[in-house]
Amino acid sequence: MEIQMPECQNCGSFVTDAYARVFTPRGVDDPRVCPDCKDKIRDGSDVRKARSPRNN
Repeated sequence: MEIQMPECQNCGSFVTDAYARVFTPRGVDDPRVCPDCKDKIRDGSDVRKARSPRNN
């Protein structure tokens, strides 16, 4: 049996189960964006392009 780990829908990066549990609605396993997505941010229930550069 293969266990599938959550992935970011935008960039495909691995995210933890805890991150996915917090940042995805019920019934959705993979978040739309993750901390590695420097060009996107969460805006309420939507995802939009960042208006300023992400300096991580």
